[in-house]
Amino acid sequence: MSPKLQSKGRPPKFDEPRRPITVTLPESTLARIATLDADRARAIVKLTDAAIPIQPNRNYVELIEVAPGLSLIVVGPSQRLREIKWLRLVEVAPTRFLLTIPSGTPIDSLELAIGDLLDETAPDEWEHSSLLKLRDLIRKLRRRGDISKGEMLFVKTHAERDKTTRRRSDRPSSGSYDK
Repeated sequence: MSPKLQSKGRPPKFDEPRRPITVTLPESTLARIATLDADRARAIVKLTDAAIPIQPNRNYVELIEVAPGLSLIVVGPSQRLREIKWLRLVEVAPTRFLLTIPSGTPIDSLELAIGDLLDETAPDEWEHSSLLKLRDLIRKLRRRGDISKGEMLFVKTHAERDKTTRRRSDRPSSGSYDK
């Protein structure tokens, strides 16, 4: 680049497209972020990379054994799965979600809905491989007769919360359940 064409100002922090955002965070969070990097943008990128790494070999779909011979399907974060209106992703650990479906919904409905998402998802999108693994896992388990549904207890929370209820306002709702 010739000296006349060089832009003035600071060099870019990141080697990919970027844009400014405004976010309000608690002081305690800002203090913890500062321990990672004095530059808040770099600290947020480091935290994001650690929490949600983009690794081609990372398994975003897992069977987690919860009792002898009994496992749950646990998935990573997925904007595409949230498009299934009746499916609820229940975060059980950072970036780890259980899949819950309303009572009376057949298991093959989930398999079909994931197939529809795959039809609408480009193969190069990072979620495509996770959706494919999830659909294939559910299909294999269904064909073998090794998948069943169980009931979970959900408690309706109200605006007035008691001291035992923790707010999880960072989670968007992705479906409703029978009342």
